[in-house]
Amino acid sequence: MFETSKIHSYRAFGLNILSDFPLPELIPVSCENFDEADLTIKETNLSSLWSKLAEPDAYYYIKKNFCMIKVPGVAIYRIEDGRTISFSAIEGSNNNQIRLYMLGTCLGVLLMQRKTLPIHGSCIVINEKAYAVVGDSGAGKSTLASAFLNRGFPLLTDDIMVVTLSEDNIPLAIPSYPQQKLWQESLDHFGMESNQFKPIYNRETKFNIPVNDHFVDRPIPLAGIFVLSEANQNDIEIASIPKLARFPVLFHNTYRNFMINRSELLDWHFAFSANLANNLDFYRIIRPVSRFTANELVDYILRLITKDTNLNDKKAAPIYQKGEIVI
Repeated sequence: MFETSKIHSYRAFGLNILSDFPLPELIPVSCENFDEADLTIKETNLSSLWSKLAEPDAYYYIKKNFCMIKVPGVAIYRIEDGRTISFSAIEGSNNNQIRLYMLGTCLGVLLMQRKTLPIHGSCIVINEKAYAVVGDSGAGKSTLASAFLNRGFPLLTDDIMVVTLSEDNIPLAIPSYPQQKLWQESLDHFGMESNQFKPIYNRETKFNIPVNDHFVDRPIPLAGIFVLSEANQNDIEIASIPKLARFPVLFHNTYRNFMINRSELLDWHFAFSANLANNLDFYRIIRPVSRFTANELVDYILRLITKDTNLNDKKAAPIYQKGEIVI
């Protein structure tokens, strides 16, 4: 099914990774550059263990520092102690399928086991500060990040943003790997030909977009989070989010948040969220559903974050309405 004769070494999500399964999306490094692996990925037979632990027709088995996931037709995965991901491929699956869940759900679980916060969103760098864009599926997170890339602002991560704390308790956004995921509609708006890119498995109109030349490969202080949504209205609105309202924002946008309580991580997640709620700027963006607004949003966001203005006192009052800035 795949080559296992070679051990691959990578650096991604702040982790030194050794894997007997190829992960071409990640940045390869020499294993001589690190003393030991933070994450080991290996193939093993998990069928018997799954049958022993999991309920019939279950997809997950979760407890503290241990999680098993079964994706029908793809693989069984085990994530343990924030240090290992093992997998057992199901007959008929292929590398693309196995990798999709390994770099998605499995990695999100492992990051939480390590008590680093995985947030579902994109993150770009502006003036050596990181800004995350979160929101429901289809809100336009990656499209907005791509619009920033087109203006020369580099990408830190797409899909899963990892947040950790420095020794001084400062939130840091950690780089993932140099790739975006964009829908055909977004490619059309940016004048990009889809035949240049590889479609994501099982999503024929969503594509993997390499961004090697526009990628930051070091941790960057996280300065703000933008919550993106769409509505049937004509104008863009941006509002500061009050502190207490930031907790549900962080919970809702934590990657695979249903794992938090089952993994006995609820207290940790609340404490971590309190740090972010108190130290970052949070804004809610509502964009019109009827038109392409990514380029306008870049202008608005740049004007907002470069203003020396305390917007927290304005609570939820719109600070952008009808294309004008309200200061």
